[in-house]
Amino acid sequence: MRPALFLKSGIVRYWPVVIVLGAWQLSVSVTNINSIVIPRPVDVVLDIVGNFSTYVENGLATFLTAAGGLALGMAVGTILAVLVASSRLLKGALTPVTLLFSSVPVVTLIPILGRVFGYGNGTVFIIVAVISYFPAFVFTASGLTAFTKVNDDLFTVLGAGYFARLLNLSIPAAVPSWMVALRLTAPSAFLSAMVAEYLLGRGGLGFLFRQSATTFDTARAFGTSLIATAIAIGVFGLTAELERKVHSRWR
Repeated sequence: MRPALFLKSGIVRYWPVVIVLGAWQLSVSVTNINSIVIPRPVDVVLDIVGNFSTYVENGLATFLTAAGGLALGMAVGTILAVLVASSRLLKGALTPVTLLFSSVPVVTLIPILGRVFGYGNGTVFIIVAVISYFPAFVFTASGLTAFTKVNDDLFTVLGAGYFARLLNLSIPAAVPSWMVALRLTAPSAFLSAMVAEYLLGRGGLGFLFRQSATTFDTARAFGTSLIATAIAIGVFGLTAELERKVHSRWR
């Protein structure tokens, strides 16, 4: 009974995906479109199953690069936001520059950083870190002042010093905002890593997609895109659930 309920709930939730795949398969079969243009969904699935180790190897490489860059970018953004909150000089120097760079499209940063740091997976790591830095800085900086006036007055009455206020008032107040930054940044960090790999990487899903497109292996290219989409959605769901748990604890 439970497997049947699980299947039913899956169909109810993901029926649009089933319809899209069915329409895709039907249109390709009826119109007899060349597989170089659009492959059949069956061919894509068979390629994923038949070359599963290739997808896992490259997907893991992209995931680890994205996770490392995300961790570094979030850490640097958080630390600088805390420093900015304690210094007007740093706030005036860093905030305008950060906001300026955050408005620059991601794709335009990749060639510039590639020229500076070289073409390879190390540069992909740096690109992800740079992209992850902006949301962490902005959301943490705004969250550090998100405490209520009642709590602020309480710490003032108690005569709390700067570090006591920072550790017990400002940082806890910034945690929900930091979690929002993580939820928004994690999926885009993975997709940014893939784009960077496509342009200048030597491995990963982006590099695999570039190879597939060059050799007109559209089944492999579509399979790479599907795997990347699935991982990005999974990362978003994981961080969203983590954010929900943190918010419920901070209420």
